[in-house]
Amino acid sequence: MLRQPYVAGQFYSGSRTALIKNLSGLVKKNLVTLPALGIVLPHAGYVYSGKVVGEVFSRIKIPETVIIIGPNHTGFGLSSSIISNGEWLTPLGRVRIDSDLAEKLLNVSGFLKEDDLAHRCEHSIEVQLPFLQFLNKEFSFVPIVIASAELSTHQAIGKEIAKAVRSSKKDVLIIASSDMTHYEPQSEAVYKDNLAIEAILKLDEELLLERVEKYHITMCGYAPCIVMLSAVKELGAKEAELIKYQTSGDARGDYSSVVGYAGMIIR
Repeated sequence: MLRQPYVAGQFYSGSRTALIKNLSGLVKKNLVTLPALGIVLPHAGYVYSGKVVGEVFSRIKIPETVIIIGPNHTGFGLSSSIISNGEWLTPLGRVRIDSDLAEKLLNVSGFLKEDDLAHRCEHSIEVQLPFLQFLNKEFSFVPIVIASAELSTHQAIGKEIAKAVRSSKKDVLIIASSDMTHYEPQSEAVYKDNLAIEAILKLDEELLLERVEKYHITMCGYAPCIVMLSAVKELGAKEAELIKYQTSGDARGDYSSVVGYAGMIIR
């Protein structure tokens, strides 16, 4: 299958030339780049969250294979959906799915199922691809969409991902795609988001879920973050770092109702 871009011209420029110019301004040059096991990135329009994404990508080496785990905003498809074959199209060209790794995941997982319906109109994976293409034209990826489920289910999926990654013997970066608090005053959003960020920096997915539920943190991708944390800990993660946090208010100048964006690196 060739998955067509769904939010090109909306969340990011639909013009190749304009998109490259935009990415050139968001990705910093001459910074030291190091490998990472996992990262947390927002997935809003580039005008709002692009600076956060760019700051993170400016500091890491993009390996040959990337797993991108996004939440299910549409409600379409299965609860744990993966596509194992084909390509995704963006204004910068086609990106190949790493079928070898995707099929390994399908073989070891009791939860991930082949299903493209959850991916057709889902933006949380798509918006990461142009950044990756800009930085490493040769990468391939595995798209996974995760809906809310029990903590144990998300942890199990994370461990399955780690098992498949180890057996692949590839360098793999795991991206959890998530915005933070949605549509609350700046002070409330910052307070709640700091609670979630602290849990992620502690590599504690149980604490993250506990705080999301206790403080009603409207973090759309907490499930992908739990899966990612479970996977990278199995792969030897030891520390995490917050690279940048901001809100939509920083772009719009209106802090009465904002969405939070956090960029983090796990090594």
